[in-house]
Amino acid sequence: MSLTKIEKRNKIKRRVRKNIYGTSERPRLSVFRSNKQIYAQIIDDTKGVTLVSASSYKNKSVEGKNKSEQAAIIGKQIAEKAIKAGIETIVFDRNFYQYHGRVKALAEGAREGGLKF
Repeated sequence: MSLTKIEKRNKIKRRVRKNIYGTSERPRLSVFRSNKQIYAQIIDDTKGVTLVSASSYKNKSVEGKNKSEQAAIIGKQIAEKAIKAGIETIVFDRNFYQYHGRVKALAEGAREGGLKF
């Protein structure tokens, strides 16, 4: 019996999330990537609360840039917001995406912005 595309994604996501958990001291930076946009949020899993979020959707600073450049800008923006909220160290959750391309650009942008992971 073969798995559907969604079932395969969920299987990979469970495998990644089995080892990644955000706490109050070290919350989780979760990445979602659609065909046109990229979204990032920092989550405290113990409380089930989103602490900080950033996305390229209706964001004036990313207009006219390619997708990888947009991801790097969003990474810097979320790092800036996180540092203002008192968050310096995080756990990176790539979901089921490979650490490549836009996901890697977002992570590097967050590191440039001052987050440690």
